[in-house]
Amino acid sequence: MKGKILKNKVYLYMTEFFAGMSVMAAELGASRLLAPYFSSSQIVWTIIIGTIMIAMALGNLWGGRSADKNPDPDRLYLRIIIAAVWLAAIPVLGKYIIVGISGVMIFAVNSNLLIWAAFAACMIIFVFPLFLLGTVTPSLVKYTVDSLDSSGRTVGILNASNTIGSIIGTFVPTFVTIPSVGTSATFLIFAGILLLLAAVYFISEKRKLVHIAIAVVITVLCCIFGAVSSFAFWQSDIEYEGESVYNYLQVTEDDDEVILSTNVLFGVQSMLEKSGGLTGMYYDYAMAAPYMAGVHQKESLDVLILGMGTGTYATQCSRYFDNLSFKGVEIDEKIIDLSRKYFELPESVEVELYDGRAYLNAASEKYDIIMVDAYQDITIPFQMSTVEFFTLVKEHLREGGVMVMNMNMRSGGEGGINSYLSDTVSSVFGEVYTVNVARTSNVELFASDSADILGTMAENVALEDNPQLASLMESISESLEKYSAGERIMTDDRAPVELLGMRAIDSLIFDEAEYYRDVFRRGGFRGLIDSLT
Repeated sequence: MKGKILKNKVYLYMTEFFAGMSVMAAELGASRLLAPYFSSSQIVWTIIIGTIMIAMALGNLWGGRSADKNPDPDRLYLRIIIAAVWLAAIPVLGKYIIVGISGVMIFAVNSNLLIWAAFAACMIIFVFPLFLLGTVTPSLVKYTVDSLDSSGRTVGILNASNTIGSIIGTFVPTFVTIPSVGTSATFLIFAGILLLLAAVYFISEKRKLVHIAIAVVITVLCCIFGAVSSFAFWQSDIEYEGESVYNYLQVTEDDDEVILSTNVLFGVQSMLEKSGGLTGMYYDYAMAAPYMAGVHQKESLDVLILGMGTGTYATQCSRYFDNLSFKGVEIDEKIIDLSRKYFELPESVEVELYDGRAYLNAASEKYDIIMVDAYQDITIPFQMSTVEFFTLVKEHLREGGVMVMNMNMRSGGEGGINSYLSDTVSSVFGEVYTVNVARTSNVELFASDSADILGTMAENVALEDNPQLASLMESISESLEKYSAGERIMTDDRAPVELLGMRAIDSLIFDEAEYYRDVFRRGGFRGLIDSLT
């Protein structure tokens, strides 16, 4: 039987509207919940979209059958209450579920760890509430269609309400709630909207008030505990944790260094050594580029950094060279702010808020050195990994100019992501050299059309009056290997960077976890617990 409030079709359309809005908000929230652990690559997005579509399809099927068998509106709005409480609980429990699943998957699968872990996390966390929300549309059709004469119009209005809600649910989290109050608060906001929607129905009908009270209490508790917990809940040295339109951002600090990470489980995006000396990190190795470009033979050099991050490369170069001028390009404004606050990037270093490739398309200036450092673990922007991109880089280099590229996943050997990137660069530049950064997974690649960049480097290292820096450059020079080009060339039409990056990360994770896998094989869970205590 229809209650009084359901005789007003506007309320039914509102139910459809807010259900559609909450589904899309949950989908975008899912991407941000998973990104700190699994990245925000196209693969992760595919898993999220596919999982949610499965949940919605099953919800549509079950909801239609349920509405035909028992067309009681109470059942629909109880499902909405359960979905609301479930969404509210995600900020409290979601991160623990993800970490737990990842730990189990290390021992349960032998390949594609991140794919399976992300899929399992999506299934466990999101399928049930979105299945429940998927029952809304067929149930509302049952309540709103009074006659066949008006059925088309009524169903059209319902679908339009759902679509408009979905549109708003797409834009609000991305541009308003996630950047301003975060992912956890976003889940809580939309859970609250659903709960209010169901509460209006039951209060107007004067039924299920105890159910509403229990749901409100649970949601309030989720607000208290969910809005304050950290993505990296096991860390105690976090100076800053937040989110931007593009990234999860975490700054940690100890007595020796400051670190920026955009991923909780693996990867360091930027590191500043407080001592200010040489660190042996990738940005020290990348300082070979100024020598290849003739830093001690030219009055000045212009350096462009695509993927400025926290400006570590510019800061380090500025400590050793006084004739370099820098321009950085960084797409994430919050990272620029963090670079000034935590990473000592001078205000004098200009940073453009832009996508790296879009900047090259718009700019006409040429540079002596272009540093490409926009690759974050799995999240490699495909548009900055193709022949077309590297051709743009080459066009923005002066004669004798050098491109240096930081590749941060030395894994996979032949056929890995670095092989594809190096082959692609080699199809554009005449001279390509690589060097492995000691004690890290980074590889520095140097490319130029100058046939004698090694000779230029040797001449300029000989002019270096800092003995430590000269020694490091001599060591790098001895380790440089001329790259033998292959045919694994990526283009704007085909650049499988996500799959290649996922394989590389899987390999790195399994290498790190092999000790514990071996302990588990020999001693089971008891042996594993003993090894950790």
